[in-house]
Amino acid sequence: MSAIELLALSPFLVVSGAVVFILLVIAIYRSHAVTVALTALGLILALASAPAIYFILPRQITPLLTMDGYAIFFIGLLLAAGLVVTLLSYPYLDQQEGQQEEYYILLLLAVLGSTVIVASTHFASFFLGLGILSVSLYALIAYTRKEPQGLEAAVKYLILAATSDSFLLFGMALIYAGTGSLEFSRIASAVSGVRMSLLLPGTGLFLVGLGFKISLVPFHMWTPDVYQGAPAPVTGLLASVSKGAVFVLTLRYFSVVDIRSYDALLLVLTIIAIVTMFVGNLLALMQNRVKRILAYSSIAHFGYLLVLLLAPGELGIMAAGYYLVAYFVTILGAFGVISLLAGVNGEPDLIEQYQALGWNRPWLGGAFTAMLLSLAGIPLTAGFVGKFYVVAAGIGSALWLLVVSLVVSSAIGLFYYLRIVAVMFARPERRPGTVARPAGAMAAGFVLAILTLGLVWLGIYPAWLIDIMEKTIIHWT
Repeated sequence: MSAIELLALSPFLVVSGAVVFILLVIAIYRSHAVTVALTALGLILALASAPAIYFILPRQITPLLTMDGYAIFFIGLLLAAGLVVTLLSYPYLDQQEGQQEEYYILLLLAVLGSTVIVASTHFASFFLGLGILSVSLYALIAYTRKEPQGLEAAVKYLILAATSDSFLLFGMALIYAGTGSLEFSRIASAVSGVRMSLLLPGTGLFLVGLGFKISLVPFHMWTPDVYQGAPAPVTGLLASVSKGAVFVLTLRYFSVVDIRSYDALLLVLTIIAIVTMFVGNLLALMQNRVKRILAYSSIAHFGYLLVLLLAPGELGIMAAGYYLVAYFVTILGAFGVISLLAGVNGEPDLIEQYQALGWNRPWLGGAFTAMLLSLAGIPLTAGFVGKFYVVAAGIGSALWLLVVSLVVSSAIGLFYYLRIVAVMFARPERRPGTVARPAGAMAAGFVLAILTLGLVWLGIYPAWLIDIMEKTIIHWT
């Protein structure tokens, strides 16, 4: 492998090196604070290396990985999300019993697996990255071991993730049998001459596996239970990094292997998108636990994103990039607030536990309100601009039924978001006591402040992000 290829792989190498180095440090000296600092430093160095290699791209690294503008943009997004989760995890875990250092090794491995996924142009590398990501998440979900529901959530995720992997593998096998390749570009060139009796069921099984990973209806059953049982920072990682990486891979695959001309698959994807939007929002209305509401909200948001798989061209890919950035900022901020509210007795769960938060802790109440309004798509937030681009891409591709479904289901979602906001700003019944600040709360609060400001900035002035995407993502297309 040449020096230029090694340079192109620097984000992966830096994260992998950080994992090995932290393992050695832990073997010699255990310190929660030192481990957090080293994890953050590793992610910062990996993040800094991403724009540094932009000028030697695109670069094909064996048939397995392609380092191009598309990969670099989303690798940077995933690394930044991993850094946010790291800083939010410190005050959360500092209140828990036991050794916490191994948590950050698992976190780095999860981020590493997700970055491999977004750079993959081959089913083998995709499955390798997915394996690294999934195995790390199994342990992270049950890491605190304080509540039985955490272990239950990990077992559920383990069983359903393994089931979805079997669908993915069987689908890949049928695609390979029909095309003779696992490389996306070769599959695309062979599509016109393959036997559709193999390609269509193979693609269908592949979509079933992907549906589990990104919580599309009817493959969403695990989502609310896992979100509720996992620690809040891990839930943020699962909702953003894990699901986002798989969607980015799906978008690349559907852009290279264009199967939108097949009416059967188009119809299936359209039905799944519509049902996912409505089921996610309608079931969220029936919940009284905040993390379960956010789980069903996440299901609905990936239903919105599914519209962009059916909207070919630059606008659809640009809309997907912007929406994912807005979604990452918003969902990480929402779970960041829950993480900072957690104490030695656990996280606030029921909506009633957030009563008067806007009065008792106005900074956290205001930040959570901003996140909820962005998820609802209220103007002057990143979520509004993201939904605007999705609607524009849908209209540009004449996907009228999907656009109408998106607008109507988003209106339904307003009710449960505003319900939480109303509870937070209800008058307090008594004066709050002094709130103990765990170690690292200041750094986590600073991260939350950056997310909140970024949320508003993206909603008011999205041009700078669009300019970055034009210089990276669009060059790939």
